[in-house]
Amino acid sequence: MFSSRSAQWLFLTCLPKFGRTRRRALLVTIPDLTDLLTKNPATLKAYGLNGEAVAAILAWQRRDESNAVVNAVRQILTDCERHAIEIVSWQHPHYPEALRHIHDAPLVLYSRGDTGLLSRDQVGIIGSRNATPAGLDHARRFAAELSKRGLLITSGLALGVDGAAHAGALDVGHATIAVIGCGLDRIYPNQHRRLGQRVIDYGLMISEYPPGTPARAAHFPQRNRIISGLSRGILVVEAGLKSGSLITARLALEQGREVFAIPGSIHSPVARGCHDLIKQGARLVDRVDDILEELGTAWSFPAGCSLPDPGAACTGMAQPVAGRMDTLNSREIAVFKALGYDPQSTDALCSATGLPADQLVQSLLILELEGLISSAPGGFQKIA
Repeated sequence: MFSSRSAQWLFLTCLPKFGRTRRRALLVTIPDLTDLLTKNPATLKAYGLNGEAVAAILAWQRRDESNAVVNAVRQILTDCERHAIEIVSWQHPHYPEALRHIHDAPLVLYSRGDTGLLSRDQVGIIGSRNATPAGLDHARRFAAELSKRGLLITSGLALGVDGAAHAGALDVGHATIAVIGCGLDRIYPNQHRRLGQRVIDYGLMISEYPPGTPARAAHFPQRNRIISGLSRGILVVEAGLKSGSLITARLALEQGREVFAIPGSIHSPVARGCHDLIKQGARLVDRVDDILEELGTAWSFPAGCSLPDPGAACTGMAQPVAGRMDTLNSREIAVFKALGYDPQSTDALCSATGLPADQLVQSLLILELEGLISSAPGGFQKIA
């Protein structure tokens, strides 16, 4: 344990009163922080370490496992081995370079899955936990098409937009990265246990928290800085004005990342956060090429992945609306034209189209199966 590089970096994360600010300051003068573990007490105090931290380092040097910090490290290593969790430390070859340059980068990441994915160019997709059907569809479709274009989707495995983004990438056969706010011996939220296992099997799940750490509210803003730190840009699909997604977007701007937002209905509370971001300078997007054009040549595409034509339409998002409407009859077309992007009740649609309720419901079902509309609180709305 004492000679393991991962264990040494892990030990530093467990040192008392040795938080991110102090670590970052010391990295300026000591590029390899594990050198601290070889220093004498006077030197350690000169670096500003308190008595408890100095005592723990001296115990490490003596290989004294009766020390609480040394014992905690051993327990974490045991738990990682039990749950097949890999430790990606600051000097691990797979530690992501993009993350290394944020001001409060974690010294250690816990991982399950393919850590080689961390070096891939990534786009974070985030949004409301209470997303509308249209929002979920946008997240899934954008994630699928960005994945096909050679970009890796990163999100937080939360309910709503996050889960749809992960599923969108996986459903078209591509990997995705989930950053969670608890230990990797558990998958949070419980509703996404099956999705989380798919992420691990075909992509990567990471956390800065050791196994055994429960999900806590304070962990999620910390998790968000990792999502934005890993990503070249952040796409906000739906967000309220007080959404945690806006915190992530702000962090992304502070880290020099691009921020993209999908507009929605002016009447929708989950669109107001996106509209606010657009007012503040976020790029309004309604197709994948908007994102690719903004990111430009800074992106590196994997071998075998052709570069997109910036002027081309986003063919992978869905079959064009006109093409799908070719199969509809005149009654279904009339119903589709009567719908807007805000929910309308069946009573209002009956009045607008002049159709009896049974024919209207049949037409709505066909339109929904074609992926042109969706049900929503208050009725039905266009999604294409």
